Amino acid sequence: MLTFVQAGVSCTWVDDSQHFVLEHFEAICNSPSQIYHSALPFCPSSSWLHKHYTAELSQEVKVVRGLPAGWGTYSHTVTLDHSPLTLTCWKDTIAVGLKSADIITLDGITGIQTAILSGHTNYVTSLAFFPDGTSLVSGSQDMTIKLWDVQTGGVVKTFYGHIHQVLSVSISADCTVVASGAYDKTICLWDIQTGQCHHVIEQENPVHHVMFSPTDPQYLISVTFDKVWHWNINGHQTNPAHTGSSIAFSLDGTLFASCRGKDIVVQNSSSREIVAKLYVADNNVNNCCFSPDGRLIAASAVGHSVHVWDITSSHPNPIKTFVGHTDTITSLAFSSPSSLISSSHNNSVKFWKIGTLQADQVVADTEPTSPTSAQIVSITLQTEDGIAISSDLDGVVRTWDISTGLCRASFQTIAKDPVGSNIQLINGRLIFVWFMEQKIYIWDVENEELLHTVDVTFGRVHFVEDVRMSGDGSNVFCLCWGSIQAWSIQTGEVVGEVGLGGCEAQRTLTVDSSRVWVHSPQSEPLGWDFGTPGTPPVQLSNSPLLPPNNAKLWDAGESRINDAVTGRVVFQLPGRFANSAQSQWDGHYLVTGYRSGEVLILDFSHVHF
Repeated sequence: MLTFVQAGVSCTWVDDSQHFVLEHFEAICNSPSQIYHSALPFCPSSSWLHKHYTAELSQEVKVVRGLPAGWGTYSHTVTLDHSPLTLTCWKDTIAVGLKSADIITLDGITGIQTAILSGHTNYVTSLAFFPDGTSLVSGSQDMTIKLWDVQTGGVVKTFYGHIHQVLSVSISADCTVVASGAYDKTICLWDIQTGQCHHVIEQENPVHHVMFSPTDPQYLISVTFDKVWHWNINGHQTNPAHTGSSIAFSLDGTLFASCRGKDIVVQNSSSREIVAKLYVADNNVNNCCFSPDGRLIAASAVGHSVHVWDITSSHPNPIKTFVGHTDTITSLAFSSPSSLISSSHNNSVKFWKIGTLQADQVVADTEPTSPTSAQIVSITLQTEDGIAISSDLDGVVRTWDISTGLCRASFQTIAKDPVGSNIQLINGRLIFVWFMEQKIYIWDVENEELLHTVDVTFGRVHFVEDVRMSGDGSNVFCLCWGSIQAWSIQTGEVVGEVGLGGCEAQRTLTVDSSRVWVHSPQSEPLGWDFGTPGTPPVQLSNSPLLPPNNAKLWDAGESRINDAVTGRVVFQLPGRFANSAQSQWDGHYLVTGYRSGEVLILDFSHVHF
């Protein structure tokens, strides 16, 4: 890359441009015309690009709230056709094993697919590069291990012997032996030259992980269920087994990490001296890995988060926490000392930048109330009142000024970990409803008053899909599997109930006064009017109130705005903004809330799509 240097310092616009291209690479490749809508407006406020294009962007999308002060850690996402189960890196080459039984290679900087390796007949579960990057070993649910020539994409050798799916593979430091762990409760040690298995180690449980020391070809470790085992190349146990669910070596072999529930213990490989003890607060650890220089260790929790620690520091807390995946993280790998790559069951591979390419100027947060770190679970946009309202998993409710982006007020409620929730300003009162422990709670936020608690009874099932209030303050509607129930906000009494005659995925409610509609990706909207007291709800023959034909429709699942007539994508949220937990769009403002606790407010009043 061309770098312009003045007085020994890299030119700011070069660094900004590199950040910009990486963070918006997919959007730039797929739709260059959206650079002015979906990329430039999201440059950090401290960046040269933002300052340079401020005047030109004044007539484009305005980020009212949520613009980062500096370049973020999130680089970009590669969306795949199939779920990735494993990945490994060699310099700037990433190999990804898929459920489709294929292996694809990606460029480690841009994420562009460079090759596809086909030969397995079932899921690819594990991958390992040779030290020189010319060869690759894979394990699969088809019970085989394959040796690949990376340059040609051809299979050099196939190893047969396991009688159940292969779960893990590793290569010895001298490149003479491949170790494979399988569901058949065995570890096989294969001679790479002959393809023969010269030792079989029998274990008590399926072998989920096997790993050679990167420097000692005589030493390997395995994981079965919740135990870590130590072996030599002849299949003899060298140390007592201990508790653990995931393992990792540093590249130089001096450090060894073992995950035990929510704990990560880093030890010196030779002396067994404990170097660091780390802790993950949100869930048990299922993956961990060292950076190439051995300074950082990354771990993914059973949920959707990734944590990174600097083990040379005495500080026990992570230096970075990445939230962006929407499904279980399947694998982690460092492609450089400051670049981390993760794969997930949501058919994506994400590229994270730890730190920045250049030190960015830090801009102080001048907002009166900082965003909470808890996940946003509810967002309401009330343009006529000039506010957006958010609530999070900790029960904190905030009102935001949609013209300035500043927090007007913050309230603590008794809602803890609500499953479904909705909050609205109704007749001057901030009313919050949520579902928790088989009950609907109706709460006056500003007066800290619980108005009503109503039992949710849907036969044997107690799972709520959506909760919505009517804007006139009359009813609360609750969607639960095959039924809709409605209660009066004033009295808490049941207004009515209708059966939907089946269960469908991803259903939501739209409410207008006493009328409610159920939306589903699988069927047309269905509506009922609950407005006549003492009588059953009346099914509506007309569709819900839809935007006019020239409107732009917000697709929350894809984080984009589509033209209602042509279906053309006219705007898409980029990078770190793409995976919103909750959102609302009224054709003028777009408000989204995130699992990180952030709230983004966009003003489209000057945009001509």
